[in-house]
Parts: sequence; C-alpha cells; structure tokens
Amino acid sequence: MIVAIPTAGKDLDSPIDNRFGRAVGFIIYDMNTGEYKHQVNNLDELALEGAGIQAARNLVRAGINAVITGHCGPRAFHIFSNAGVEIYSGIKGPASAAVRRLAQGGLTPVQAPDVEEHWPDQPNPD
Repeated sequence: MIVAIPTAGKDLDSPIDNRFGRAVGFIIYDMNTGEYKHQVNNLDELALEGAGIQAARNLVRAGINAVITGHCGPRAFHIFSNAGVEIYSGIKGPASAAVRRLAQGGLTPVQAPDVEEHWPDQPNPD
C-alpha cells in the first residue's frame, strides 16, 4: 500500500500538516518496503479549482492507495473516494507515528469529509 501524508517538512519526523491542500508537500510512503520520498505540493495558482482538489488529483495520479491527513474536505474526499483511496482523517503528530499506527491497525478509514465546503456554489469535480 502506498500512503500519502501532508507534512510541514520532508522526512518522517515532520508533523502532519492540517492544511491538506496547502501543505508544503507530501510524504509518499510504501507500507511494503518502508521506503518513502517527499513530493512537493505543486499547485497551479491559476487553476479555477481549490488547492485540495488539485492536491488530491495529483496524489491519485501518483498511484497512492491511502491518505493520512489532519483534515479532508468534501471535494478532495470525493476525488479520493472515486479513486478507491482510503482516507484516514483527524490524525495529528509526526508522519512516522501515523505510519506505525496504520501498520498496527490503529487507524480507521473515515466515511465522510470532516470540514465544510469552501466553494459551495461550484459543482463537484468529475
């Protein structure tokens, strides 16, 4: 399983960033090998959609199977759900602790977003 974690830094000791779409980047962690890399959160400032949507689409394209995050809004949740990506939301602390908890079965996927819509007058992506 490949897991994405929005972080404020570039390694596993970095804290999880609560601002999913505006995180500096993501730790992309392979649960099978223990290897990870940092992926910069490339946002198109001219895009007509929100940062969470862009970040979610980029991560799905990168081939993730799960995301561990502080918060997940409805549009990112929709993109992840449609792609079959498990979402673990409400998680705090360093990325390394979150990965350990997931490996030990201590995290439960969420079934709904945990923050409100930022742009309620726009249609859902997809």
